[in-house]
Amino acid sequence: MAGLPFDDRDGFIWINGEIVPWREAKTHVLCHGLHYASSVFEGERMYDGKIFKSREHSERLIKSADILGMKIPLSVDEIEIIKQNVIKANNLTSAYIRAFAWRGGEQMGVSAKLTKIHVGVAAWEWGTYFDPEKRDKGITLKTSPWHRPAPDCAPTQSKAAGLYMICTMSKHAMEDAGFDDALMLDYRGYIAEASAANFFAVKDGKLLTPTPDCFLNGITRQTVIALAKDLDIEVEERHLKPEELASFDEIFVTGTAAEVTAVGQIDAHQYTVGPVTKMLREAYETLVRS
Repeated sequence: MAGLPFDDRDGFIWINGEIVPWREAKTHVLCHGLHYASSVFEGERMYDGKIFKSREHSERLIKSADILGMKIPLSVDEIEIIKQNVIKANNLTSAYIRAFAWRGGEQMGVSAKLTKIHVGVAAWEWGTYFDPEKRDKGITLKTSPWHRPAPDCAPTQSKAAGLYMICTMSKHAMEDAGFDDALMLDYRGYIAEASAANFFAVKDGKLLTPTPDCFLNGITRQTVIALAKDLDIEVEERHLKPEELASFDEIFVTGTAAEVTAVGQIDAHQYTVGPVTKMLREAYETLVRS
């Protein structure tokens, strides 16, 4: 289904209590979620019939909504059942799952206390996020002029749709410059993440990763840290400065979509896809299919 527009496909989507044909899963153009970004979502992958960390994703969806003052009218258990029903309706065994919630059109304006919370769950076949041919040489990143906001300026621990506006702008700008993705700094100038994936570096055998105090502490990120510790790889979470990029031996990014993706270049700095990256990538690929 690669290349097909997402609003014109065969299949089924769960929306507000029922599974409907894909093309009939609609909302009105005058909804608060569209105009004011009052929307949260999850991205999940299913491998060989099993959604990886499914419950953790459902829990985070509800937490994200709570942070935005939105009360999702479903329990974690109910969301788990809905995801399985959507997978079954679409006859999928390996897929990407998108659960999401948004405010409706009962009220238009900044205030949204009268709006209803709508929920949808979709699933579709999806391969690698980045070009698979770059597996052995890594993707390329360029530092974005847009920074991740401070936690007192945005709900940075929520997977909120509005937070991704600067990610899209950054990724587009870097693609126009000939790179695969953007490296985003935080409001203090420290290394934060890629446009939609967490950042890891290897230096002298130690795994380094930024402290997630102003960006999402990804589920895949947490998984990779746990895998590294199981493999007796020393892990250090701290603020990383852009000036350190020249000293790193390996770099990779992680996320549900990105999985474990090696980085071969950031700005003018070159990196090899080294042993730590390969070890953790293999461990992750084994885990998600276990």
